[in-house]
Amino acid sequence: MAENQENESANAAEPTAAAKSRATRSQKVGTVSSDKMTNTVVVRVDRLVRHRKYRRYVRRTSKFMAHDELGATIGDKVRIVETRPLSARKRWRVIEIVQKAAK
Repeated sequence: MAENQENESANAAEPTAAAKSRATRSQKVGTVSSDKMTNTVVVRVDRLVRHRKYRRYVRRTSKFMAHDELGATIGDKVRIVETRPLSARKRWRVIEIVQKAAK
């Protein structure tokens, strides 16, 4: 009987170990450029890339559709995290509003 309890406690510990072994999810910080959809915002993420020929930095922009339950509005700076596919184009989730837009 004691062996069964040890096996059950070992089995109960397995899901938490699996959750800890999951890879860290990618995070990005960007600006909300559209909030016209329900529970969805479009986040614009800017990055600087060095030009191969001219060796100057060029700004590149990527747009991500993100699930938003926090109520971010246009101009807010938000942190998004990678998640499972939520729709055809949504693979990101808003986890924090870093800075609210100036009114």
